Amino acid sequence: MEELDDAERAALSRLAAAAGGGRTCLGHDWLTGMRGGERVLEWHARAFPDAPIAAIAGDRRFVSPSLASHRLLLSPLGRIPGATRHFRKALPILPWAAAHTAVPRDTRLLLTTSHCVAKGFRKPDGARHVCVCFSPMRYAWLFYEEYFGKNPVKAAIVKPILARLRKWDRESSIGVDRFVAISRHVAARIRDFYGRDCGLAYPPVDLRRCTPDFGNSASGKFDLIVSALVPYKRVDLAVRVYSRNGWPLKVVGVGGCEDALRRSAGPSVEFLGRQPDDVVTELYRRCRLLVFPGEEDYGIVPLEAQACGRPVVAFGRGGALETVVEGETGAFFESQTDEALEDAVARAAAARWDPRAIRRHAEKFGPAQYLDSLAAEIETAMK
Repeated sequence: MEELDDAERAALSRLAAAAGGGRTCLGHDWLTGMRGGERVLEWHARAFPDAPIAAIAGDRRFVSPSLASHRLLLSPLGRIPGATRHFRKALPILPWAAAHTAVPRDTRLLLTTSHCVAKGFRKPDGARHVCVCFSPMRYAWLFYEEYFGKNPVKAAIVKPILARLRKWDRESSIGVDRFVAISRHVAARIRDFYGRDCGLAYPPVDLRRCTPDFGNSASGKFDLIVSALVPYKRVDLAVRVYSRNGWPLKVVGVGGCEDALRRSAGPSVEFLGRQPDDVVTELYRRCRLLVFPGEEDYGIVPLEAQACGRPVVAFGRGGALETVVEGETGAFFESQTDEALEDAVARAAAARWDPRAIRRHAEKFGPAQYLDSLAAEIETAMK
């Protein structure tokens, strides 16, 4: 684990103290890789180094050493051989798996990080449940066509299942004592779907890894996308625009849409697949700007680019509105059309950006700020 600064150590101590000294159990949907949610969970694990982690499914080989060092409490589904590869196919029974995920009986604080079913883990009698909610269950409430397509046969099968999932998602929210949203955008969904007020804590950007190289004369030769290649991310929009205009674009990421995107791309678009953190950081530093074409709940990638001093062109909806400042750290486009994206890229390319000012903005979203906000929410829940 990297060296912590004084502010981070103090914030971790406050977070640990907020639990009141009783046993804490951490909860997460599943542990099958290291993405944004798992990076947030790492900070919880630092505050509670002895806490077990409950999850639907998981494998120590696919997470960081700091998470792998914790005891994993898997659901019955997660204990089936091959579960880490195939559990998403069991979407209709994930609520059952959540209800049967063991949380130790002497737990005083259940602290979950959830975008799917972890908020449905059952707390023991006398415990408090604080849920850092990345989003209400996207599969059930949002982006139906992006996830499941427009096939009428599939719709006839899937829609009744999603209706049951929505019912469960709403009912299971009652077991959470305090929701903490990762953005005001998500807080609005929690109010709309669950009828609950909630706190707010912006997940932290890695300010140590993501640092500028102000003297890098090689920057600005290409634009960059760092994203899972799945439909709702709308990488197809950027690939189409950059291919048509012959603008250089590098795409980092993998996903179900990769083959189709590669077939549609022109020679100016380069697909780099999955890349390690140090390579992604260097791409941030060298790019002209980051393109963020989808609607996200929060979006840590734009903050990583800004921490490296690079501006962002983002779709003007969702969490990006809370992390990108028009004209200071980036430019927005208001509709997911070729023309709107082209205009925003042209505006960003013509603007004069101050990399140091962009970095200073990203520093407002550091780990200490997140941990302090979360500690305050837990203190409220534990009263």
